[in-house]
Amino acid sequence: MQSPIPAIIDRPNHTEIIARLPSEWTSWPRDDSSVNSHVLATNKTPSRFKKNKIRWPKRSVVFISDPHADAFAFEASLIAAGVAERKKKAGLGHLTLTKKGRLAEIIVGGDCLDKGPSNLELLRSVKQLYKLKARVTLLAGNHDLRLLMGLLALARKKDVGNQHFFVRMGKKVVPLFREVFDEYLADTKWDKKIPDEDACRKLLFPGDDWFKEFPFHAAGFLTSEGIDREVRKMETKNHSFEKHCLSAGLSLRQVYATSLKCQQLFLYKKGEFNWFFRKMELVAKRGSFLFLHAGLDDSMGQMLLKSGTNYANKAFHRNLKRRDLFSFYYSSIANTFRTKYRDADLPLTARGVEAIHKAGIHVVVQGHINRQQGQRITIKKGLVHVEADITLDSHSRKVEGLKHYGIGATLIDKDAGIVGLSCDYPTAKVMTAQELQGIYE
Repeated sequence: MQSPIPAIIDRPNHTEIIARLPSEWTSWPRDDSSVNSHVLATNKTPSRFKKNKIRWPKRSVVFISDPHADAFAFEASLIAAGVAERKKKAGLGHLTLTKKGRLAEIIVGGDCLDKGPSNLELLRSVKQLYKLKARVTLLAGNHDLRLLMGLLALARKKDVGNQHFFVRMGKKVVPLFREVFDEYLADTKWDKKIPDEDACRKLLFPGDDWFKEFPFHAAGFLTSEGIDREVRKMETKNHSFEKHCLSAGLSLRQVYATSLKCQQLFLYKKGEFNWFFRKMELVAKRGSFLFLHAGLDDSMGQMLLKSGTNYANKAFHRNLKRRDLFSFYYSSIANTFRTKYRDADLPLTARGVEAIHKAGIHVVVQGHINRQQGQRITIKKGLVHVEADITLDSHSRKVEGLKHYGIGATLIDKDAGIVGLSCDYPTAKVMTAQELQGIYE
C-alpha cells in the first residue's frame, strides 16, 4: 500500500526521490497522453517554415511549471532534475546546487501561488535559488498575476474596469490569506483600524452596477464570448467568495486586514516578497524555444517579430505600473499567461504563427494546462507546444486521484533533446534533436 502525501515538515532524501522516478529512458512515446494526432501524422507540418533548423539553448534548461504552493514537490523536482541536492537531515529551503545546477538555467514556468499546501514556503524555496546564485528565470503565471491585480485594485481608486479584480481571485487565494493572517497578524492587534464587516464588504466586492456596466466597458477589448465568460465567472465568485473565506475561518474584516498585509509583503519596497513580481518575466527565448506560461496570439507574434522578447518583458513591467489595470489584464500581453486558445481568448491564426516562426521561434514550452501522465507534445494552431504542467501540487493530485507528492521536470538540452521526467509516467520521455527536427520535415 502506498503511503499518503507526507507532512510538510518531512523532507524526502535523494534516494527516495530517485526511487519515485522512472528508471528507463525511451524515445518519446506515441500514445495519446504524450502527443496529439497532428504530431503523429507525418504529413501534417506545423507551418510552411518546415525547413527551418531548430536552434537549441546554449546551456541546458530545466523547466518546472505550476508548483502551486507546494515547496515539497518543487524541491523534489529540482533534486530529480539533478540541479540541486539536500544534505542529510536538512529541512525545507536548505538546498545546495550540484555542478549541473551551477551550469544549467532553471526556468520556473509560473503559477507559484494558490492551491497549497504552503504559498509562503514555496516562495521561500524559489528565493533560496536566488541566494544560491542559480541562473533562475521566473515567468508570470495567471494565478500569480491574479493576486497582483487583486492587491493593486484594492490599493487604487475603484472603477468599472478594476473593482472586480479582488473577488475575481476566488477561493484559490484563500489559503494564502489564511497563511499570511496566521503568520503575521494572528498575535497582533490587527483589528485596531479595520472597519466593520459591511464596510469591508463594500471595499472588497464590486458594486451593484458592475454587472450592467462591465459588458459596455469591455466592448472592443474582449470578444463577446470573453465578456459573457467573465460576467458568468464573477456572478459565481461574487456569491461564493465570502463563504469560502468563512469556511477557512476568516471574516471579511480579517480578509481586508490580510490584504493590507499582503500589499506590504508583495508591493512595498522592503516587503519580504517584493522580489517576486519584480523579478518576474513574461517570456524567455532560448534558441528556437520560447518559454512562457500559457500561449500566444497574433498581436504577441507580431510584437516578438518586430521588437523581440526583451521589449515584450519591458512592456509587461511597464504595463503593471499603469493605473489602468483593465487594459493590461485583458491585453495581448496578459493573454500570454492566460490563454487556452479558446474562443474567449485573443486569437492565434496562421498570420500570427508565420510571424512567430519568422521571429525564430519554433517550439513553445508552456505550463498552464495540467497533465496527469507526464509531458505532452502537441501542435496547436500550427505551432509546436510542449505541455509541461505535470500536476505537481498535492492539492490538485488529491482532487485528481494521483498518489504521493508530485515530482518532475522538463529538460531541454542540445545533446539529450527534450526529456520529460514525471513520477506519473513509467518511462522518461525523450525526443532527440533529430526527432524534433523531423516534425518540420
